[in-house]
Amino acid sequence: MGQKVHPFGFRVGITEAHKSRWYAPKALYAELLVEDQKIRKFCDYRFNRKAPYAAVSDIHIERTREELKIIVKTARPGLVIGPKGSEIDALTAELQRLTGRNVSINCIEVHNADLDAKLVGESIAEQLAKRAGFRRVMKMKAEAAMSAGAKGCKIQLSGRLGGHEMSRTEDVRMGAIPLATLQANIDYALTEAQTTYGIIGVKVWVFHGLYAELAEGEIESKAAGARPRARGRH
Repeated sequence: MGQKVHPFGFRVGITEAHKSRWYAPKALYAELLVEDQKIRKFCDYRFNRKAPYAAVSDIHIERTREELKIIVKTARPGLVIGPKGSEIDALTAELQRLTGRNVSINCIEVHNADLDAKLVGESIAEQLAKRAGFRRVMKMKAEAAMSAGAKGCKIQLSGRLGGHEMSRTEDVRMGAIPLATLQANIDYALTEAQTTYGIIGVKVWVFHGLYAELAEGEIESKAAGARPRARGRH
């Protein structure tokens, strides 16, 4: 049997930073973990599941004793912030009500949505829900990622493709996808397309190159290990 490992989990603590950065005593750990999950679910529903879609690709959470800091990576920061910051103020108030903590929200812009696996997956799912031809959509998105500067891209769809009785898996690959190389910066995302004949799973892998070749990570944070980094040779 093929053994699959999550590309992000494989690299956490080696080249990738954790998406939740905080310490807690044993008695409080479970409560904070569930709270993190609630925050992610709430933000995903708020920005990605209802109009206007703000194209949020990732949410990082940091905690200090006094404050809960949420870093939102989005392709449309204008929609997250809102006119004169009204949207971000409303979101802060709702999250404070949800968690009972002092919340601050930071917004980071994703400069190219074609290079972000989560946003590519969401875009494919949206088109599949509108009954677009799956082969054409896959090929188009993979080509867009490659022309945007990716070193490799793989897109895999699973489910009742084209409304067929039997579910199957189809994929398209371009360039290199070195999944077993720890130094490879591979962005991976799984999304689901809700179609009339069932759910279609969309998996996207985007290879950006080696960590050593990349500029410093864009997540501005004072927390230890908040930036992806290349591992030195020993």
